[in-house]
Amino acid sequence: MGKTVHIPEPEPVADAVAGSWVDVRAPAWAKPYLRLSRADRPIGAWLLLLPCWWSLPLAIAARPASFRAEDLWIALGCAIGAVLMRGAGCGWNDLSDRNIDAKVERTRSRPLPSGQLTVPQALLWSVLQALLAFALLLTFNGFAIWLGIAALLPVIIYPFAKRFTWWPQLFLGIAFNWGALLAWAAHSGGLAAAPFLLYASGICWTLFYDTIYGHQDRRDDLPIGVRSTSRLFGTNSRLWLGAFAAASVFLMFLALIAAAPAVPWAFVAGSIGIAGFGLHLIWQLRRLDIDDPANCLHLFRVNRNAGLLPAIGFAAAALFS
Repeated sequence: MGKTVHIPEPEPVADAVAGSWVDVRAPAWAKPYLRLSRADRPIGAWLLLLPCWWSLPLAIAARPASFRAEDLWIALGCAIGAVLMRGAGCGWNDLSDRNIDAKVERTRSRPLPSGQLTVPQALLWSVLQALLAFALLLTFNGFAIWLGIAALLPVIIYPFAKRFTWWPQLFLGIAFNWGALLAWAAHSGGLAAAPFLLYASGICWTLFYDTIYGHQDRRDDLPIGVRSTSRLFGTNSRLWLGAFAAASVFLMFLALIAAAPAVPWAFVAGSIGIAGFGLHLIWQLRRLDIDDPANCLHLFRVNRNAGLLPAIGFAAAALFS
């Protein structure tokens, strides 16, 4: 009888959530694929989803009579689509950055630079997720479908932005907040001032949280020439982050005004959600230590809670309308 070959368990990625379901429950063969999709780090899917969950209830609050059962599917479809597109986007990002990731302490344990997956395997898995997301998109109206297809352009460009600009976080914001436009269009069949203001608010929010995130890699990025707002702002980061936070809150409040919910309590509910969002960003700023990678990672992750506050406020506004 031949010897039993022992296949070593793939090592967890350095910045994964400790004890994630991927590490604990997923079969060994699936772990590299799930790690490529960041299934062990769900914060990215939340950050992609939340602008959708801001926009949809605000669109309903703007025209209460427009609510229909299909809106529940739009909310769920956006959630599933966010997971799939985040996975596909991360695969594309890692394929583009595999040589850079191998030189950065935090990312060298990712499936591609560590050798857990080959380039063809990663490409196939990313395309499969993108196709599933496209199938979901086809359940929306025609305008939303074309808007969703257009979102591919910033997704494709983003991984290369760090090579030609100090503002790659801006390109991430353009890609990650597209849902503010898409969800509104999926509900209403068109666009208005409010979703564009929400989109701009989300971009400022992304500049806030991803600059914090980038400070983890500041020392590794310097010798290999990777650009980021974290390196650009350096010790002035707190001042810039305060400006991004203020702009995000202000633009979100303008979006609420532009949506013009007719019922006063709906406006109050939305305003409370926005105020909570702003206070959470202030709380993060007060605790930020750009020289402590663990602190930066923690503050980046708690932006899920920050983004949920206006989502809850706008959902309440839709209910009051």
